[in-house]
Formats: sequence, C-alpha cells, structure tokens
Amino acid sequence: MAVMFTAIAYFATVFAFAFAMGVARTLVIEPLIGATAAVLLEVPILLAASWVIARRLLRDRDLALPQRIAVGTIAFVLTMASEVVLSALMRGQSAREWAAAIATPIGLVGLAGQLGFAAIPALIGKSSRS
Repeated sequence: MAVMFTAIAYFATVFAFAFAMGVARTLVIEPLIGATAAVLLEVPILLAASWVIARRLLRDRDLALPQRIAVGTIAFVLTMASEVVLSALMRGQSAREWAAAIATPIGLVGLAGQLGFAAIPALIGKSSRS
C-alpha cells in the first residue's frame, strides 16, 4: 500500500507542476524562443522538481530498491495515461496521433524527461534521505 500511495502522490504532485509549466511554456516561453528551445528549457526544471518531490516523499518511507522502482513505474504509467486523456480532451488527438507525436524531436525530448522522472525514485536511496 505504501508503494501505491507514494506512486500516486509522486505522479499527482509532479503532474500538477508539469501541467502549470506546460501552460507557461506554451503561452509565454514558446512564442519567445520557439517550441524546441522551450521544451529543452522545461525538461531540466521538471526533472529538478521531480527530484525534490521524490526526495520529500521517500524521506520517511523505508522502501527497498524494487519498491522505489515500482513507484517510478506506476507514476510513469499514470503519466502516460493522463497524457493520452489530456491530448484527447484538449487537442482532440487520438491515442495513435498522441503516440505519433512522441516520435518527433520535441516528443522524444519529452519522453526522455518522462523516463528520467520514472527513474528518479530508484535513484533516491538511503544516502539521499536527510
């Protein structure tokens, strides 16, 4: 139960932050520097936020490496499912169109960031807790 709670909390917190960042990127940053540069700027910020959030969530939980891997995996699956749903609702995209967008340079940068997000809980070990 601790793994599922932690995964949902990790997903929800990072997703809310990423959603806000995505709005800011789309409305403010992209018009100034272009879509690719805006995503390249956004991903490191999201990964840093993910690290901070994961550290705080895992600080008081004694989860072994397989459990931390599960946290990241569950959070990743929830993120991908949410992306499909939001793409359909906000852009009218089908799941196939959403998946095709991942094969673009911007989509691959985003996917790399999401894979990093998924890996972070596994990288947060006992030595990172303070």
